[in-house]
Amino acid sequence: MKFNSNSESVKKIASDIKLLLLDVDGVLTDGRLYFSNSGEESKAFHTLDGQGIKMLMSAGIDVGIITGRHSKLLEKRAAELGIKLLYQGREDKLDVLKEICDNRKIESRHICYAGDDLPDLPVLNTVGLSFSVPGGHSSIKVAVDAVTDTQGGEGAVREITDYLLQAQGKLDAFLKS
Repeated sequence: MKFNSNSESVKKIASDIKLLLLDVDGVLTDGRLYFSNSGEESKAFHTLDGQGIKMLMSAGIDVGIITGRHSKLLEKRAAELGIKLLYQGREDKLDVLKEICDNRKIESRHICYAGDDLPDLPVLNTVGLSFSVPGGHSSIKVAVDAVTDTQGGEGAVREITDYLLQAQGKLDAFLKS
């Protein structure tokens, strides 16, 4: 992981994170959109990310998704993982963040967000901890606290979940089991 901020201060912030919010295209997927001739959409999600999300939630850190697009495939994947915070078709992601903070009575400093493009920037600039991926837009990669070593859709979310679990002293329990 490449840190844009002091890695020790990032680790301290990570130790207080209560909610991880994720963008989809480019973070949970490789960012490509696949459509068949009949208009059916296809997405690929990495199992490493799914396992990391499950571990994070079982450790008491909630996970949510904010995306500007609608996808039945994403609904299915979120349901499989037990993600209840799913916001689709919401291009104003900062508005969604404010809604989440109000509804859950959580301060933005206790939220981590991973995004890769300009619609994510307002949220990345507001939350306590921000991540992007190597394939993210250059203006995003310089604005976040850290950039994963792994590309979106290839286990980048797992890298983030492991980092959060380690910062909170919870990763070793999963590695031992």
